[in-house]
Amino acid sequence: MKAHAPRRRREPPKAGRGAPLHLRTRLAIAEETLRAIRSGEVDSMVVAGKHGDRIFSLEGVEHAYRLLIESMNEGALTLTANKLILYANRGFARMVKYPLEQVTGTSFRRFLSASDRAILRPLMRRPAPAGAKVLVTLIASDGSILPVQISTHVLRRIGIERVTISMVVTDMSEAQRIQELLRALTHRVVQAQEAERRSVAHLLHGHITQMLCAALFRSQALVDAQPTRDPRFGRAALKLHEMLGRTAREVERISRELRPDLLDQLGLGAAVRACTAEFARRTGLRVALTATRLPEPLPAGLRLALYRILQEAFRNVEKHSRARHVKVRLATERHEVVLTIFDDGIGFDAGQHATRREGREVLGLLGMSERAVAEGGVLTIKSGRQAGTEIQARIPLPPGATPLAA
Repeated sequence: MKAHAPRRRREPPKAGRGAPLHLRTRLAIAEETLRAIRSGEVDSMVVAGKHGDRIFSLEGVEHAYRLLIESMNEGALTLTANKLILYANRGFARMVKYPLEQVTGTSFRRFLSASDRAILRPLMRRPAPAGAKVLVTLIASDGSILPVQISTHVLRRIGIERVTISMVVTDMSEAQRIQELLRALTHRVVQAQEAERRSVAHLLHGHITQMLCAALFRSQALVDAQPTRDPRFGRAALKLHEMLGRTAREVERISRELRPDLLDQLGLGAAVRACTAEFARRTGLRVALTATRLPEPLPAGLRLALYRILQEAFRNVEKHSRARHVKVRLATERHEVVLTIFDDGIGFDAGQHATRREGREVLGLLGMSERAVAEGGVLTIKSGRQAGTEIQARIPLPPGATPLAA
């Protein structure tokens, strides 16, 4: 490696003892070159490669700009297209826990795992002029890993055919910690909601429903004992009886939605069948259900998460989709329980639902995702304008559980 420093010419220092003169001279030149690069004394650098020498310009880097870069809490790099680090600030050196002199001039690949190298490779081969961002993990000198976000930008220099790439590396460990705290808080809120639902369901089923049934029997007695001389009284008593019957059935339905007994007594499959049948009866939509046998008993959290996801998906279909057909599939695949709900409705732009859909629906989609994640699973949403919507939840089976055939 050679460096051109037009401001002043520096002679290699005198050789010391203990090593051949030419080796000590080459080492001294290399150390002086790195120092000159960091101090801004070098305008350009020639790097020898298998395809010949390549010139990298460092001109125009002002001292104030260097001070700004060095004071950043983020890492800052300048790389060649083949990931050779031409410049690194001290912030990046702290991230990877290497001395700065051991970072500059090395390959950026040394700080990445094989999978992260594959993620970064297409960005380096064909870098977008407008920049790109990607999440990877850095491997530090002590073997620890650090989650980071990498932002890449192309640097073009006038009169230079080659392009170099600037890179800003942002530590994401604090953001991940906050995300985990928010997820734990969401889980606690969900647990509190379920406890409250259980309490309200018990109150409705154990008290309100009984009172309504008693009033229903009394109204039936009025209907049976209506005087023949006044038909208006009989019609009023009959309407009252019918109204109380509808109210009792609605209260019982709400009680089941709050806490379905079938979920605890007969398992997830039976609860999904009952929920699907009730939804089809109430809405008049054509609902096709495909459900395979599941390895019961499943964990209570897994059963409840999938049941609530199904309920919320049905609620969105009923309120927003304008669908005519709905397909529900419950099965096990590769040691996962998979629940899929598809409707042929108007759909929506899945990439912009958080800003353009109604607030209650956005919270519903977010709640479904958080329920799946809380059980170690994942929720995916596929939709498009006039293309329907597919919601799929995948939650791993507990260790030792074996999927059953249909």
